[in-house]
Amino acid sequence: MKNDKKKSSTNDLSPKVTGIGGIFFFTENPKETREWYTKNLGLDTNDWGSTFKTRNIDNPEQINSLQWSPFKSGSEYFSPSKKEFMINYTVQNIEALVEKLKENGVTVVDEITSYDYGKFVHIMDADGNKIELWEPC
Repeated sequence: MKNDKKKSSTNDLSPKVTGIGGIFFFTENPKETREWYTKNLGLDTNDWGSTFKTRNIDNPEQINSLQWSPFKSGSEYFSPSKKEFMINYTVQNIEALVEKLKENGVTVVDEITSYDYGKFVHIMDADGNKIELWEPC
């Protein structure tokens, strides 16, 4: 019975968040911030920050990633939010999720865009936080 539950959850394609894909925040000097985290906490950083990789407990063949990225304070990437951070959530079935969000009156900031590494869209939560939704390939 336990295996049946695991199998059905793996095949569940309902539109929803499946994890956290990134944490983005403002800093006055992103380069110095990345260097500080490398020197003091051992993060392996590049121009975009640092990527943490994990395996999906229900599907060990699947490797997930979480992107940690400092942005220059005031970056327009967080607009229209006035907050100093943005969270990226991994999702499944992004098209259906966006339709559900629109039906629920959620502000969808832009259209879904596709890249080699997945599909993205931005929404606003009830507190004015911009949220990035990412459906990895």
